[in-house]
Amino acid sequence: MSQPSPLTGRPGAVRALAPDEGVAAHYGEPVREQRALERGIAVVDLSHHGVVSVTGADRLSWLHTLSSQRLEGLAPGEATELMLLDVQGHIEHAAGVVDDGATTWLLVDSGRAEALAAYLEKMRFRYEVTVELPEVAVLGTSAAGPALAGARGEDLVVWRDPWPRTAEGSTRYGPADDVHPGSEWSAALWVVPSGDVTAVVDAALAVGGKLAGVWAWEAMRVATWRPRHNLDVDERALPHELDWLRTSVHLHKGCYRGQESIARVFNLGKPPRRLTFLHLDGSEHVIPDPGAEIIGPRDRVVGTLGSVVRHHELGPVGLALLKRNLDPEVDLVVSGIAVAQEVIVNTGGIGTDRPEQVDRSGLRRRDLGGAPHDLRGK
Repeated sequence: MSQPSPLTGRPGAVRALAPDEGVAAHYGEPVREQRALERGIAVVDLSHHGVVSVTGADRLSWLHTLSSQRLEGLAPGEATELMLLDVQGHIEHAAGVVDDGATTWLLVDSGRAEALAAYLEKMRFRYEVTVELPEVAVLGTSAAGPALAGARGEDLVVWRDPWPRTAEGSTRYGPADDVHPGSEWSAALWVVPSGDVTAVVDAALAVGGKLAGVWAWEAMRVATWRPRHNLDVDERALPHELDWLRTSVHLHKGCYRGQESIARVFNLGKPPRRLTFLHLDGSEHVIPDPGAEIIGPRDRVVGTLGSVVRHHELGPVGLALLKRNLDPEVDLVVSGIAVAQEVIVNTGGIGTDRPEQVDRSGLRRRDLGGAPHDLRGK
């Protein structure tokens, strides 16, 4: 977004820092705001997030061919998410997806809409599609909260986050859906015409809603172990490492860029890193910055801190990509602060429904002279 949101002018508003510039971190009561969001009565200004719209008769079949997700036959109002990957399976774009019957809406992290639109524009070829950057903003609520209404009483496009429900045709590297922390709270993102943000928010406040800042939103996201592109993904990140296949990758759909790498890591390999939930020493008055190195045994760097927040019940917590085989019980330190691990992605690096591995240890072949030769060199 080029200009700060008009809601940053509300009483008590404290503007957020990168990567959330342009919206309020809080409105003077960050703990109360977080509790209101948890109870489902708060609305959060996320107008710095990006939106790309795709129209045309081929929009869903076209996105289906490009992305990691099965989109053909996506029903109006049904929410899912997709990824666009490089040939090695690394994450380049991640987007929430909802179609309203005429337009497919792609919701992305702040500062990422332009790059996504540019990539899609290059891939249009002869498909009947139009890619645009519409003049809209995003507002966030609890998915269990009351619906937001348009400024003129119209229905708004809403994406209800499918996290952490493991989609049909996918897999998970973390806990089962019903015991996952994300089962306790989920998000809804509302697409609002940019000029209507103030009116839509005021209408929600008039019926008992509370205005909350992005600190509250981020605290709820981290507590549900949901990775964020701008903070938890680097140029080497694979969806397996983040347990992000569960909602964004269909393992049995047709060909797309990066598919072979996704299948190979799932079927045969083990992701080199694992997303971990970190509990930071709460006696400290500061929290480290995202990107800080995490130090393990023998003062070796074992990972990088991604998201970090202060949760109203859990205290300071964060998400980090650590070496997969790192012992979950070892002591870690980040920016001089002691941290403890809570496992998200399993240390074995094995997804559910992974094919049974064939024991090849006894395979033999014949050399040129016809004598059997052990592949192990014996």
